[in-house]
Amino acid sequence: MTAALSVAAGPVPAVGESAPDFELANQFGEPVRLSSFRGQNVVLVFYPFAFSGICTGELCEIRDNLAVFEDARATVLAVSVDSKFSLRAYAEKEAYGFDLLADFWPHGAVASTYGVFDPGSGMAKRGTFIIDAAGIIRYVVVNPRGQARELSEYRDVLAGLDRA
Repeated sequence: MTAALSVAAGPVPAVGESAPDFELANQFGEPVRLSSFRGQNVVLVFYPFAFSGICTGELCEIRDNLAVFEDARATVLAVSVDSKFSLRAYAEKEAYGFDLLADFWPHGAVASTYGVFDPGSGMAKRGTFIIDAAGIIRYVVVNPRGQARELSEYRDVLAGLDRA
């Protein structure tokens, strides 16, 4: 018998804290490290699963409004517990122009670090962290299961970062 890896979610990092660093593979298997984006803003979007309805709607809204993020010098990184192989198929199907990161193994470890892993369902919750150019968290939202996030909130926070 083998022991299953159990990952428990820690507390959600708060606004004003340094964003926990991590490295995950993107949909192409390339390593992506959060700290490599210092000097620019990052919108870190955790979502439950590729190809699911609400997740697809949220990520397509980001795709269709990517100029909002680019204008704010913000890179979008979307994270789920899916494998890089399913993320690549998902990114190709939906024509996403941003990295989809695989928090596949250890299963949900990065989502746990950010306090958004649900060990009961094995998926990430809908959590978003907007991180400024210095690596400080400036916005946090974690929505209940089944509730989409509002793009307008991202736009407002990013506009505020430009003035900071």
